[in-house]
Amino acid sequence: MNRSSTQHKQNWDHLLDKYLHYIKTERSYSSHTIESYGIDVQQFYRFLDEQFGLDVISPAKISRQNLRFYLAQLKKKSYQATSINRKIACLKSFFKFLHLHQHIASNPATGLFSLKTEKKIPFTFNYDQIKEAMSLINTDTAIGERDKTIFELFYGTGIRLSELANLNQKNIDFVNGLIKVSGKGGKERLAPMGEIAKQSLKIYLSRRNELLQKTINKDTDALFLNKYGKRLSTRGIQKRVARYMLLISSSGAFPHSLRHSFATHLLDEGADLVAVKELLGHSSLSTTQIYTHVSAERLKQVYKQAHPRAEKKE
Repeated sequence: MNRSSTQHKQNWDHLLDKYLHYIKTERSYSSHTIESYGIDVQQFYRFLDEQFGLDVISPAKISRQNLRFYLAQLKKKSYQATSINRKIACLKSFFKFLHLHQHIASNPATGLFSLKTEKKIPFTFNYDQIKEAMSLINTDTAIGERDKTIFELFYGTGIRLSELANLNQKNIDFVNGLIKVSGKGGKERLAPMGEIAKQSLKIYLSRRNELLQKTINKDTDALFLNKYGKRLSTRGIQKRVARYMLLISSSGAFPHSLRHSFATHLLDEGADLVAVKELLGHSSLSTTQIYTHVSAERLKQVYKQAHPRAEKKE
């Protein structure tokens, strides 16, 4: 790599570092999104280096044609539409940042549109399955009480994995039965907490010190702790949820299945779609509407099983 190419790569790396810092501190993106976007930007400038050479391509010289050519190559390589759409979202965000902070004169990603994708119906558990999974948790230990409370909050409030992992003790309002949640883009909302979840939280908090004693950092405010007394990571939560859900089902063993179940069960019982949107922290009603399809599918199944003339009989 010649000196000019090295300088351009350093410039890309420098701007990428600034961008990742921005979406972490200013936009409050999840650690998973930050990691994914970092990989996506690096993949893009490796593509530019292979096609044109970084000695002639700097961020300021990127055109819309360059971006479309890159996306076309991804399609040729049989990337899934969902993967390409994530890369489009990343590039739009990255170049918007560069333009906003005057690193480039114009934004080449303006006008890029996501590919049409078939909306997948979210996987959900029925209520009996969720109760069964929770009954398998050994609550004789502080770890067990913690795991049960994680289930109660996921299913009882519908919050996201990252939101639950980032909860602090100060976010819990027992008097009013509310949890202050920091959602996507740093947007805060209040999530109602039912009596069962509230009681589970109180029991867990009464035993939380058993975990806190295992770390020197006694003043941590993290709500959920791991066995070493530190904040339980999103990966740690995923593993704990999967451990119990796999005992009752070979599918859907991840935290978002409980969030999906929360939304679907509310709609099944007649909850207003707009209210469910607010509870989930969705910015758009169209995102929430996918759960109406789940409810419709359930109704059709109930109809087929229960109505004598639902299916043609020979």
